[in-house]
Amino acid sequence: MIIGSRGSKLALAQTNWVKERILGRFPDAGVDVKVIRVSADTDAEGSIRAGTARGVFVREIDEALLAGAIDLAVHSCKDVPSRVPEGLEIRIIPEREDARDALVTPGRGGTLEGLPPGGLVGTGSVRRQAQVLRLRPDLRVAEIRGNVDTRLRKLDEGDYDAIVLACAGLRRLGLAGRIGSIFSLDQMLPAPGQGALAIATRSGDQRALEMLAALHDPASGQAVAAERAVLRRLGGGCNSPIAVHAALADGIVRIEGLVSSPDGKRAVRDAVARPAEEAEEAGVALAETLLARGGSEILAALR
Repeated sequence: MIIGSRGSKLALAQTNWVKERILGRFPDAGVDVKVIRVSADTDAEGSIRAGTARGVFVREIDEALLAGAIDLAVHSCKDVPSRVPEGLEIRIIPEREDARDALVTPGRGGTLEGLPPGGLVGTGSVRRQAQVLRLRPDLRVAEIRGNVDTRLRKLDEGDYDAIVLACAGLRRLGLAGRIGSIFSLDQMLPAPGQGALAIATRSGDQRALEMLAALHDPASGQAVAAERAVLRRLGGGCNSPIAVHAALADGIVRIEGLVSSPDGKRAVRDAVARPAEEAEEAGVALAETLLARGGSEILAALR
């Protein structure tokens, strides 16, 4: 079994987590990790905010999977385009980590409210930019590139007053201590699939699915399916100002979403609740509501 992965510390931490769990159930299996460079890693200077940037974190890995060079791929779910390439499928979603976003400052315990007027916040996400500016329109937001270590170094060197990163990535890297404060879901909704891993296999590969079956968490899978249905209906990618979060409780999926202009001045937010078995339908219903309430105009202005 060969697992394809990006070469970043976070990607390898996630991939090795999957590898260890496969070996925990099948100790005699031969499991190797193959590092594959993707567009976002080879184009260090290009902006990931570009409208053509869909799939830059996963495309080459998916191509290797289709070609048979690897047997499965471990992706950060939020990086996976809303439509999976023909011939591949994502049926394994392990239990989700914390989906929320974190503010990181050079010192300990920093908060958005504590940043100085005109302070500079770094993020590579239009979604995060829009929600930061909705909370603090007096702040400045600038793009930041690089893996988590690179971003933390730029912060510590004084290039930014704060940066926004996913809680899940910091925790998986053993860097939870760098979290200054965590945005509540009322303050900042995450990207679709944030905090979840998506394990891609070739369609119909029963051997891979049998080896991975124990890793799948049904509740996380239903929540992610609802969120990705919103993204698919809205036609956005990982770089869109679209935020959504779904959670299951007592057999009900509640999904909340936001469509915003990059400057945060125009936004529409709503929520839908449905039985858990209707998770994808709930996502589509939420997307239709957001579009009808003004989301279509906001998104059209960005195209």
